[in-house]
Amino acid sequence: MEGPSVADDDRDMEEPLLSTADHKGGLRTLPFIIANGALEKLASQGLSPSMILYLTMVYGMKSAYASNIIFLWSAATNFTPIICAFLADSYFGRFPMIAAGSIFSFLGMFVLWLTAMIPQARPFCDEISGRCDAPSRAQLSLLYSSYAIMSIGSGCLQSSYLAFGADQLYRTSKSNSGILDSYFNLCYISSAVGSLVGMSGMVYIQDRMGWGMGFGVPVALMLLSMITFFSASPLYLKSMPSRSWCAGIVQVVVAACKKRHMQVPSVGIPETYHHENGSPCALPSDKLRFFNKACIIRNSEEELTSDRRASNPWTLCTVEQVEDLKALVRIIPLWSTGILVSAALSQSFYTLQVASMDRHLTPSFEVPAGSFGAMLVVSLIIWITLYNRVILPLASKCRGKPTRLSGKTRMGIGILFSTLSLAVSAIVESNRRALAIKEGFSDDPNAVVNMSAFWTLPRYILFGMGEGFNAIGQIEFFYNELPKAMSSVATSLLGLNMSVGNLAASFIMTTVDNFSKAAEVKSWVSSNINKGHSDYYYWLLFGLLFANFLYFLACSKSYGPSKEEAGGGSNAEDHNNTFMIKEEKQR
Repeated sequence: MEGPSVADDDRDMEEPLLSTADHKGGLRTLPFIIANGALEKLASQGLSPSMILYLTMVYGMKSAYASNIIFLWSAATNFTPIICAFLADSYFGRFPMIAAGSIFSFLGMFVLWLTAMIPQARPFCDEISGRCDAPSRAQLSLLYSSYAIMSIGSGCLQSSYLAFGADQLYRTSKSNSGILDSYFNLCYISSAVGSLVGMSGMVYIQDRMGWGMGFGVPVALMLLSMITFFSASPLYLKSMPSRSWCAGIVQVVVAACKKRHMQVPSVGIPETYHHENGSPCALPSDKLRFFNKACIIRNSEEELTSDRRASNPWTLCTVEQVEDLKALVRIIPLWSTGILVSAALSQSFYTLQVASMDRHLTPSFEVPAGSFGAMLVVSLIIWITLYNRVILPLASKCRGKPTRLSGKTRMGIGILFSTLSLAVSAIVESNRRALAIKEGFSDDPNAVVNMSAFWTLPRYILFGMGEGFNAIGQIEFFYNELPKAMSSVATSLLGLNMSVGNLAASFIMTTVDNFSKAAEVKSWVSSNINKGHSDYYYWLLFGLLFANFLYFLACSKSYGPSKEEAGGGSNAEDHNNTFMIKEEKQR
């Protein structure tokens, strides 16, 4: 039997939608789906900014150790969407996955809230001396289990809610392809607003009303998110899972390895290669030619059935399957260029730096240290609005034709902005540390120096602009370059990038901590940032990101022009065209 074709996969996904009652789905379901994702983002983002302070102040952990825990938590949260997306598309469906994610997120936040509410669930700390007992194994197990449960919940929810909302617009999108773009923009804005409120409002509650109230509000928000989502359950279109493309990818690798001694013909003849009937892709591309062996027909009588299907898909694959694998392999180098950008964004030392500076906006109002990260989101929202509503229309008017930057170009610009932000961080930290020593705070890591924390705003503005270019550029590039069958994976690759970036950040910090302690008296990333050298650490990250930018230029040149740069159609356009063609056939 031959492996499933793209057309078969599309049919598997669409038939349940076509056979569902007309009153299901539609625009009326979107507020419930969007609210579910936005409230989860608000609750989760309200926990993360001040977590470094919770671990160091309540659990008595050293800054480097606490940072590594946060890195691993963030890595798990960003990695689980890939697994959950595969499970949703192949086995369980999107509605059950979102439902499970909502429940797990609520349970994880509830367990974390218990660590703040039950004295026995956390180490004893003397408020006068500031000394804390070492946490017991049971106390750490409870804390770590809350992180694990929240990571699973966030991964399940965030991997499926965008696609689940798009499912509800199936019939509408056939007649109006712009409705999906509007939906994705609305989802992104709602998530950004949720993150902004979480990083400012929730952090303010934690700072002013304590950890119990600060962790309790996200629990209530997640409960509201669950109620909102489940209340519209009778209205949703709940499509059945489609076949997974993953098996086809593995089959290509196995078939190519089995034929590794075969020579690839120098001149391509369509009859030499196995392809779908009526497929425009009759010949494989010349790039990554090793995988072309998987679709070469050695003996048509033995390898093909009477209806021209492969008798064994593990020895003979289609040209389409081979090209799907090639597309995935080719983007990996460019995907890897975002790892260090994610590592730079996830540094928890930014919060410690801000906490040691004067954060008063007015004589009576002090901005919480964790809320400064909200400027990144504000910068991101402002920049996206200016880019789409002012810069691009103005550039198009000046040139007399539609003008826009490709996803690949935006990725490179984003890396450059992130690199500059680290240079700003190093300069500000060098001045802050020198002032702390001058004011006699060398031995007091909790002292506040006479330097405004708003000097760190350029860092967050540059990071926001970098994120606006790099992250959105990645999503756009991956979505356009990968086949339609991999669209879910394409939109989840950014999360995988962040996951690996957090692991890289943890590795870099641990390595710097060990080597700097061996070479000097104090670690660069010491818990006492006045004795450490965070400025050296930022300069190291700057050097790594600058080298990463040069690596991006090499990968971009090696990749060649993208489909967008070459004038090819995007997957979004192809996807809507496929829907319309199939609808015409049914008529």
